Amino acid sequence: MALDPQLLEILACPDTHHAPLTYDAEAQTLTCTECGRIFEVRDDVPVLLLDEARGGSGGQPS
Repeated sequence: MALDPQLLEILACPDTHHAPLTYDAEAQTLTCTECGRIFEVRDDVPVLLLDEARGGSGGQPS
């Protein structure tokens, strides 16, 4: 099951810049368009916790 398109329109990076996220349905991830952090989607629920993000500026290495 894919994420709802309306939800994708309002989701944003939880960091202070609140940039839009791009969704990769195959990888089940959301990627910040500004900092490059990658957030997992688990059981169709986006996990938008900075501590669990990987990559990007300020993110944990993958």
